[in-house]
Amino acid sequence: MSLRDSYIEKLSNDCFDVLIIGGGINGAAAAAALSARGAHVALVDKGDFACCTSQNSSNLVWGGIKYMESFEFPLVRKLCKSRNQLLSSYPSSIKEIRFYTNLDRGFRHSSSVLYFAALLYWGIGNFFTRAPRLLSPLQINKEESLINTSNSIGGIEYSDAYLYDNDARFVFNFIGSAIDNNCIAVNYVESLGSKQDKKGDWLTKLRNNRSNEEFEIRSKIIINACGPYVDQQNQLSDQTTEHHHVFSKGIHLVVPRLNENERVLTFFADDGRMFFAIPMGGRTMIGTTDTHVSTPETEVTEQDRQFILDNINKRLNLPKPITEEDIISERCGVRPLVLNNEKGNYPYEDWTKLSRKHEIDINQQKAYISIFGGKLTDCINIGEEVCDKVERLGVDLPEKNLKWYGEPNQVIFKEYLEVARLINLDDLTPSGSSEILSTRLWRRYGKRAFGLLENIKKDPKMAEPLIEGTDYINSELTEAAEREMIVTLEDFLRRRSKLALVVQHEDLKKSQGLREACKILFDEDASERWEEYFGERF
Repeated sequence: MSLRDSYIEKLSNDCFDVLIIGGGINGAAAAAALSARGAHVALVDKGDFACCTSQNSSNLVWGGIKYMESFEFPLVRKLCKSRNQLLSSYPSSIKEIRFYTNLDRGFRHSSSVLYFAALLYWGIGNFFTRAPRLLSPLQINKEESLINTSNSIGGIEYSDAYLYDNDARFVFNFIGSAIDNNCIAVNYVESLGSKQDKKGDWLTKLRNNRSNEEFEIRSKIIINACGPYVDQQNQLSDQTTEHHHVFSKGIHLVVPRLNENERVLTFFADDGRMFFAIPMGGRTMIGTTDTHVSTPETEVTEQDRQFILDNINKRLNLPKPITEEDIISERCGVRPLVLNNEKGNYPYEDWTKLSRKHEIDINQQKAYISIFGGKLTDCINIGEEVCDKVERLGVDLPEKNLKWYGEPNQVIFKEYLEVARLINLDDLTPSGSSEILSTRLWRRYGKRAFGLLENIKKDPKMAEPLIEGTDYINSELTEAAEREMIVTLEDFLRRRSKLALVVQHEDLKKSQGLREACKILFDEDASERWEEYFGERF
């Protein structure tokens, strides 16, 4: 029996303190927090963990400097404190990075005004990062010659942070943490609606979306963390709330690496919105758009694609323009933005000024919680607020003050590095990459990285990359097959790893290493899973 099948069996045979519906960043953080503090928690998602909005972010962990223009200083303060907390708690996974901003003539503010705003932003963030700099066009041209300064009035450089790995992996690590604390978390299990029995417990009908089997689960509290589908889930359970969602579509294009420096190139697009070129290992991610859409289901259009290509080509001195042929992969998702039902419809002509803050609605009488909005930067706040509300609903949290987030402490990390040194990874990897490999495994797996090193010690081939030119190694595949509830090939390529983001689709299809991985992951179902993803026989 697979790990996932065993968890599904446990779902229907127990009564839980809390059922969390939705395995994106909100649900994952809530599950990690509650389970660490002693609650009996179940989590389900109708797709894979982090398969919706949480896999389509900019990978940025930032205090929201753009919200200063709309004077949302309390929100900026809260996000900056969250960013600082994440930087301190995840020193391997979340790194400070410089944002290098060029301003063109005719922009609505001068470079001096933006520099003052950056200084204020730095202060609001407790001076936690490196100080901002005011840049002249000459400095920009000298320090980042890739930027087209022909129409420049100067710019600024300031600091925020970003995820070293992909966003979906960060979310999955919260899921893993929750599971380590006895949470039962299962993907591809959909909630079909909930109702309360005479005792006040919730009965939720669930469907295993891989087998279509239906069953019920009992819980004292329900947390609706369905991201952009929160409103739909509330309708299934006859819940009315103070807030609801509207949707903004954002897309990114992943292309070969554009600049050598490890910094985010920041511009203002033709329509005035912030626009980034973000490093992603050996690739660059360009975006994003901010387009009002009516439903969570959306896709990249030709207009979206051309908007990004036109804007980046205009702002960089490239040997040749970036074209659609250069696109390695595309990311497309919706941001669920929060509206208050009592305040009516937001004037959509001011769409980009709509606040990105989250709200948590609680039905005290029904023991039902709905999480609206939310983002990666805000995940610790979400977890803490959910714990507080669950306690108010009568669930005891024996470890209510326990820190539930963060990497293992530095003592364990130093012990891990010593184990890596004794294995002598330099003999197993290209020159100079042993430290990169060992810290990468720690970043992605924490304490479980000890087991990956043990696999490499037994078989040096385990240190080799699964696909040539990428950083995902064979040892990780064993971990993925045993512990990571991979149901489809996309789960593996897009979310547990980021291979689908950095390798062309056709190159993945030709990879012998991936074919072998498919056999390990899916055994007798390998051919079916391959055809499901690539549309052709194994």
